Amino acid sequence: MEMNTRLQVEHPVTEAITGLDLVAWQIRVARGEALPMTQAQVPLIGHAIEVRLYAEDPGNDFLPATGRLELYRESAPGEGRRVDSGVEEGDEISPFYDPMLGKLIAWGEDREQARLRLLSMLDEFAIGGLKTNISFLRRIIGHPAFAAAELDTGFIPRYQEQLLPAPSELSDEFWQAAAQAFVQSQQSTPRSDDLSSPWAIGNGLRVGLPSEITLHLSCEGQDRALTLGAPNTHSAKLKGEQLLTEHDGMRRQHRAIRRGDFVYLQWEGELRRIESYDPISAVEASHSHHGGLTAPMNGSIVRVLVETGQSVEAGAQLVVLEAMKMEHSIRAPHAGVIKALYCQEGEMVSEGSALVELEEA
Repeated sequence: MEMNTRLQVEHPVTEAITGLDLVAWQIRVARGEALPMTQAQVPLIGHAIEVRLYAEDPGNDFLPATGRLELYRESAPGEGRRVDSGVEEGDEISPFYDPMLGKLIAWGEDREQARLRLLSMLDEFAIGGLKTNISFLRRIIGHPAFAAAELDTGFIPRYQEQLLPAPSELSDEFWQAAAQAFVQSQQSTPRSDDLSSPWAIGNGLRVGLPSEITLHLSCEGQDRALTLGAPNTHSAKLKGEQLLTEHDGMRRQHRAIRRGDFVYLQWEGELRRIESYDPISAVEASHSHHGGLTAPMNGSIVRVLVETGQSVEAGAQLVVLEAMKMEHSIRAPHAGVIKALYCQEGEMVSEGSALVELEEA
C-alpha cells in the first residue's frame, strides 16, 4: 500500500466544499495535536471544480512550453472563486520545473453554478507570450457533454475535433479588428526636432489625399496586408483595453492589450497575439536552414544520434532533447541525408533553434 502524506494538488476542492483548512490541519498533526473533528463530522456543502493551468501546447501533443509571460491577468476575486498561482507578469517559465502556472477553483451551491463560475473565471484570464492550455480547458468546461456530466476516460478522444480544433483561416473581420487595435494602441513618437510635426502622429496623413495607413500584420503563422482608410467600413474604437466594434449591425466588445510591439486581442474565446512584420525580411528568413529541424522548446541536448553525411530513414531518432523532466525525440520526417548538425550534447538550446539540417533523399 502507498500512503501519501503530502497535500495533493486538488486539495482546494476539498477545502471549498468542507470549509476546512487542510494546511493548518497538517501543521497541527505534525505538532502532535489531534484532529479537531471525526470523519463523520466533516461537512459537505455544494460543489467545486478545479482546473490546472499549464504552460503547454495542446495542439502539439501537450508539449510543455517555455518563455516569458509577456501578459498575465488573473480573474477577478469573488464569492466561490479561488486562484492559486505562483507566477506574475514578466516571469520566465524555464525548462527545469513543472510548467504548471496555477489552479482555478470554483465553488457553487450545485455543479452547474460551479461550472458556470469556472467558465467565467477562464474567460477573464489573459495570458500571453507562450502557449497554455487555457482555451482547451474552456472548451472542456463549456462542452454540453461536460455540462451534462457525461464523463469517462474517452471524453477527450470522443470530442477531439471540438476540444482540439485544427487551426483555421482567420476571418476578414478579425484582421480589420486587429488592424484597428494595433493602430489605435500605438503611441505617437514625436520628433525631437519638431514636437508638433504631423508626420509623427501616425494617423495616415496624406497632404491633399484622404488619410490612409498600410499595415503588414502577422498572427499565429498567418499574415495579412491591410489598408485602413477614412472613412473605415469596419467601425472600431479602442477605449482603454476594450475594442468596441460594429460590423453588419452587430456591436461587440473585445479585450485588446498592447505589450510593447505586440497586441493581444480576445477573439471568439481565443487570446491572439498580433505583431507587425517586414515582408521582405520574412522572405529572406524563409530561405535559411531549408530542410532544418528545430527545437520544439528550450532544453538541453542529451544525445546526438547522427553525424554529418549519414543516411537516415523516415522516423529515425536524430536528437534527444531534455526539458521539463522529460525527454523528447527529434525524428526524421522523411528519409534523407544529414547535411549539417547545429547542436552538440550538453548544449542548452532555445525554442526554434536549428538542430539538424536534413536533405531529402
